[in-house]
Amino acid sequence: MIVNSFVIIIYMHMKNLYSLGIIFLIFINGCSFTDANTTRYDVPSNIRLKTIDDLYRFLTFSEQRFPLISAHRGGPEEGYPENAIETFQKNAVRQPLIIECDIALTKDSVLVMMHDDQLDRTTSGKGLLSNHTLAELKQLYLKDNTGNLTAFRIPTLDEVLRWGKDKVVFTLDIKRGVPVDLVVDAVKRNDAKAYSIIITYTATQAAEVHQLAPDLMLSVSIKQVDDLVRLNDYGIPDNRLVAFVGVSEPDTSLTKHLHEHGIMCILGTMGNLDKQAQVRGDDLYYKLIQNGVDIISTDRPNEAGFQLMKYRKDKRINTSFVSK
Repeated sequence: MIVNSFVIIIYMHMKNLYSLGIIFLIFINGCSFTDANTTRYDVPSNIRLKTIDDLYRFLTFSEQRFPLISAHRGGPEEGYPENAIETFQKNAVRQPLIIECDIALTKDSVLVMMHDDQLDRTTSGKGLLSNHTLAELKQLYLKDNTGNLTAFRIPTLDEVLRWGKDKVVFTLDIKRGVPVDLVVDAVKRNDAKAYSIIITYTATQAAEVHQLAPDLMLSVSIKQVDDLVRLNDYGIPDNRLVAFVGVSEPDTSLTKHLHEHGIMCILGTMGNLDKQAQVRGDDLYYKLIQNGVDIISTDRPNEAGFQLMKYRKDKRINTSFVSK
């Protein structure tokens, strides 16, 4: 009788250990992305660019170019707001990353990270951001995209640029009414030219930035060959350009022409293409890269990033500018 009781106790103990082991494995698998060969996706990796020439080389097209994700507004998710350093950090440790983020101007002329003119959607405040000083804005808390308050605060552009060194590349979206020269000065002040790209929407805007800082890289809207001709007419060299080709898959003749000029192409999948990938399968991102896109700007950086990791592995693509 004693022996039987002892056997039962041992059995129950081993059963519990087995159950705990299964739970532990489920937890571990849930914390990382893996492909069929159990290659980890979330191994920390940083983009390390020491000089502006490093940035030119990293973002010049070649057959072995290193395709990248651009996290739209930094890649917000539940508990992590858009345009927040904490969100940038959470995404940057998962993969080599471009951070697309938005710059606004406070009442006392400080550059801060904010997409909207109004504070209501993304913070605990109300009204126009431009009616508030930095000190007032620093009292507010950021909301995630479901409207829940977080413990995170509105960062300044200076704070963001200092954080990003040896981690990411930024594409900086200058909101309406923000003087371009203030942004250029901030990039220079923080010695961030090697990892900063200024987003422009017209050839004249691109020419204005190029005149202020001829060595800075620009994200420019190029949807047809004539758009590139116009930019070149303004004296902007090809190696200063990354081409935003729109939010629908571009014609391969356009990407081929840009690639012949050494220019890499950004496709915005936020919106229709991201929704299409959710419904039809995330391998859409893999196919877009295969068809000539080089950078995917997305609201789904984790799912798209897994596909780009798989593409780089399949094609055996590496670069000395990405460290692990």
